[in-house]
Amino acid sequence: MNYFIIHHSSFIIHHYINMDTATATDLKTFRAETRAWLEANYPKSLRQPVKSQEKEVYWGGRKPYFHTPDIKLWFERMYEKGWAVPHWPTEYGGGGLSKQEQKILREEMARLGCRPPIFSFGISMLGPALLKFGNEAQKMKYLNEITAGKVWWCQGYSEPGAGSDLAGLQTSAEDMGDHYLVNGQKVWTSYADSADMIFCLVRTDPEAPKHSGISFLLIDMEAEGVSTRPIKLISGKSPFCETFFDNVKVPKENLVGKLNQGWTIAKFLLTHERSMIGGVGDARKDVPLSQIAIKEVGLENGKLADPVLRMKVAQWMMDGASFKLAVERILDEAKKGQQMGAKSSYFKYYATELNKDKHELMMELGGYDALKWGEEYEDGKLARDMCRTKANSIEGGTSEVQLNIISKRILGLPGK
Repeated sequence: MNYFIIHHSSFIIHHYINMDTATATDLKTFRAETRAWLEANYPKSLRQPVKSQEKEVYWGGRKPYFHTPDIKLWFERMYEKGWAVPHWPTEYGGGGLSKQEQKILREEMARLGCRPPIFSFGISMLGPALLKFGNEAQKMKYLNEITAGKVWWCQGYSEPGAGSDLAGLQTSAEDMGDHYLVNGQKVWTSYADSADMIFCLVRTDPEAPKHSGISFLLIDMEAEGVSTRPIKLISGKSPFCETFFDNVKVPKENLVGKLNQGWTIAKFLLTHERSMIGGVGDARKDVPLSQIAIKEVGLENGKLADPVLRMKVAQWMMDGASFKLAVERILDEAKKGQQMGAKSSYFKYYATELNKDKHELMMELGGYDALKWGEEYEDGKLARDMCRTKANSIEGGTSEVQLNIISKRILGLPGK
């Protein structure tokens, strides 16, 4: 809502209420139309929890893969509607929805259990950075490609010697006149072996203070000199890779923002990455922990048979409900123009802990069978997933880093 700022607060309140009243009918109509459209267009075969995000959610790319025809149909319908990325402007392939409409769409998708039509680091991380720092040519090209699912993006931040201290990165980009020459290595690059492009932090001024000599480049993964090597985790599976750059030529127009000011973009993008890991606004529907508990342990007099597990499940459910309420509060604040900023750190931290607690509880509920591997136990899925959650404490900034950010920038506690 936009209105002129005046000094009479009573008028502002009256005007604000009138505007709310004027839009209430429109929003009610939008909700009814959205619910009807989703009911008619969301394929019935997809109305169940996602078991494999890698397979059952579309990632986009130059070589698109759809696990089922209905996943393709769902993406095409949402893209045509503008709802693949509903919060982006229409000129970039988005839906141009208002904050209120976005919230309604999220709620209606969650009610029906709709999975995202596309999962993309281009949407959750690169897109917001381009909208804020990119030039118009970059926005028109890359944002429209992202909404259309034509490019799979990965992130080139961490290096073997620059993880939590990201500003210590050493991958270099030398100015060669009409292009940059990139050399170095990135690590923990999720899905680098499948991605088409990478948004990358590189050092363009080795003499400047470490935070000041970094730039933000977009690099084609098919460019000569780019190679990847998968990293296998303890779970037996992994999306992570090492990525190597050996005299890679990158066009000058692939620089986002100003030269040597990439750290500003990096900080902005990290808030979106942490929000993504924290699951802010996620409409996916998982099997409720209570249902898993009932299936594995059973009921006794209408209650979960094991009193200790009953207490743990109840505590997790209360913590999860509190987290969802906090997410809604922040999203409502965003409607009023407030930036998330450092709040993304406690979303990331708390969601990480909730996810780890949930999978550890699922292991407890499963008992000895949860430890078994083999086809009859979905190839040890419970154990693999539990092991994978440990990485949540590292990716997107370690839990220790998040707690330091919270203590300094939210609680205002003194540093060293």
